[in-house]
Amino acid sequence: MKLTCYGGVGQIGGNQFLLEDGEVRIFFDFGIPFHERGRFYEEYLKPRPGFGLLDPLTMGLLPPLRGLYRADLEQAVPDLWDNIQGSAGFRDLQDVQIHGVLLSHAHLDHTGYLSFVREDVPVYTSAMTAFIAKAIQDSGRSDFESEVVYTIPKQRIGALIQAERRIPAQQRLFRVFEHSSLSPEAHAFWVETPGSRALTSIDLQPATDIAGLEVRCFSVDHSIPGASAFAVRTSAGWVAYSGDIRLHGTKGQLSHHFAEELRALKPLALLCEGTRADLEREGDPNYTEQDVLERALDEVHQARGLVAADFGPRNIERLRIFAQIARETGRALVVLPKDAYLLKTAHLIDPAIPSVSEASNIHVYEEPKLTIERWEKNIRQECQHRLVTPAQIHAQQDQYILCFSFYDINDLPTLRPHRGSLYLYSSHEAFDEEIQMDFRRLRAWVEYFSMRHAGLPLEELHWEVPQGERGLHASGHADGQSLVELINEIRPVILIPIHTEERGIKYFQQKVRGAGISIVVPKYGVPISLGS
Repeated sequence: MKLTCYGGVGQIGGNQFLLEDGEVRIFFDFGIPFHERGRFYEEYLKPRPGFGLLDPLTMGLLPPLRGLYRADLEQAVPDLWDNIQGSAGFRDLQDVQIHGVLLSHAHLDHTGYLSFVREDVPVYTSAMTAFIAKAIQDSGRSDFESEVVYTIPKQRIGALIQAERRIPAQQRLFRVFEHSSLSPEAHAFWVETPGSRALTSIDLQPATDIAGLEVRCFSVDHSIPGASAFAVRTSAGWVAYSGDIRLHGTKGQLSHHFAEELRALKPLALLCEGTRADLEREGDPNYTEQDVLERALDEVHQARGLVAADFGPRNIERLRIFAQIARETGRALVVLPKDAYLLKTAHLIDPAIPSVSEASNIHVYEEPKLTIERWEKNIRQECQHRLVTPAQIHAQQDQYILCFSFYDINDLPTLRPHRGSLYLYSSHEAFDEEIQMDFRRLRAWVEYFSMRHAGLPLEELHWEVPQGERGLHASGHADGQSLVELINEIRPVILIPIHTEERGIKYFQQKVRGAGISIVVPKYGVPISLGS
């Protein structure tokens, strides 16, 4: 029994971990390695879809595993594998079966490169993760790197491949844990595409074991609904995977319950994320969602014009916080159509999550567009009594909190915010050079329109948030100390640090001691033997 780590090794995100026990082969996640991808690509420089797998394989973004990927994406380059088989970590899997991918949650650094995996490889996850992943694909850009839930078949024309117009999209086989019957509305959502292309759909099926191996799925707290951790009962013992996890969110009890349940299994190995494990940052405040509510409420109370709130679009917990702030400050929360679509989708699985049609103070931004896709037309139709135009927002700026991000900032010339309006940043840190450049641009936009900003990392402070503005964001990841406490409670025989950089590995090596826990640092493409 062995484990081979591809993505998520020495970097945050891009998780791709292959567990093999005899003839059974299971992946934990299959995400986009954004850090590595960012070394070569940016918004206007992307892998070329006409060449299929060539670019992501050549640039080291996909593990060189022949037989794992879609045949239609190999057509453009007939000798593709002749040039790739010398790559580090190469394996020929043409004559073996991949029994499934265990998908922890719907963030693209964990799901995105499922786009390239063969359609017959089943995906095991929670119903919420399956539905959110579909909503993200439905409302996102049509791109061969984003075909997570359903694929668009490709054909070769000349030297390149392109989408085959006459063939329906192909839905992947999703198996969900804690499966229950879907409502007619939920079923209709699952078996339809948002555009005119037909879909060869496959109903959600219940998840049980995988090829005879018992699998346990645990709900955990993260910054997106439906997040899960997993444990697989192998011939050598239980092997567990944390996914992305935190203990300080409003559902932190789920993560504590996971630790209790996993300890009872006496796991052989735990793959544990270490996003915030850092000796230099130890002792930093561990801000909670309650801190965000209190700090953001105070900032909005002081605002006199428009408030633009910038937070992760799939962070529904944060969206609900700003909906509450809007109520308490006499404003309405205005979300983008894609956010309304996501809320509607999540509501199909968890009725406690409000849909726009049921939340009295949530409105939808009616952005002027020449072309409107069908999913957005449907949202505008369903929420026609809740649509708000830029002109309305400009005329009554003190009546709204507008959910915006850096990629929506170019609407400011239309909105013309009054001097002193507030741009409230409640999202991730400036963790690489590309994002630092985005922060420079964002600040330039905000200050050009004489908006006050709060929570924004500043270059003159070495990309830290000013002391008096901290607490406007709560991380989706546990801090190092909390992770160590979690690990010591679980007591695996082997700890494998993943989804972390070198600083996180050093943190675990220094802080996790005794109790019979040994630390194995993974290397790209090098199998870790976990049992005979």
